[in-house]
Amino acid sequence: MQHPSYEDAIRFHGHLCPGITFGYRAAGIAMDRTGSVRAPDEELITIVENDACGVDAFQVVTGCTVGKGNLILRDLGKNAWTLINRTTGKAVRITTRPAFSIDAIDPDFLPLRERAHGDDATPEDRTAYEEHLHAVCNEILTRPADEIFSISEVQPAVPEKARIFRSRICAICGEAVAESRVRMKDGRIVCIPCAGEYTRGW
Repeated sequence: MQHPSYEDAIRFHGHLCPGITFGYRAAGIAMDRTGSVRAPDEELITIVENDACGVDAFQVVTGCTVGKGNLILRDLGKNAWTLINRTTGKAVRITTRPAFSIDAIDPDFLPLRERAHGDDATPEDRTAYEEHLHAVCNEILTRPADEIFSISEVQPAVPEKARIFRSRICAICGEAVAESRVRMKDGRIVCIPCAGEYTRGW
């Protein structure tokens, strides 16, 4: 089954990296295992367990996005992705195998990346990093899927379709906020930042 290209995913993400490559490979496997085609609406659901680079590949390949409400972030810090096909009921969860780490592929890659991105990087450092980067990504693209990923058919609870909520006005900042996200503070309706709850997660 034809999916958007690897180059499409890189272009959307903005640069080549192992993360976008892991995500692209996993998304293609998930689409094939569930018999899916790219979602123009909410035919598919993607549940991602990190907020890292591979999520962008899932958006490109599956058509699931935050804006459509069918890309759900459960930020657990895991390289894990679940794809659910609403039409067929098929679902698959894919995780990276711990043994297939970047260090295992190329122990020189991470030190080279740090050096190449440093203030004192030489042209030779950058060239060496680019060579190792392409080699690592090629390994991710070409190794047998079962060497890289644990792939399992799952039966998750299917999330309901996205809903549209009325807006309420925050009593502190005066901005509109979706009714589903309001908080109560001192008996007043407030947004999450004004309630003091916002955090990136670390």
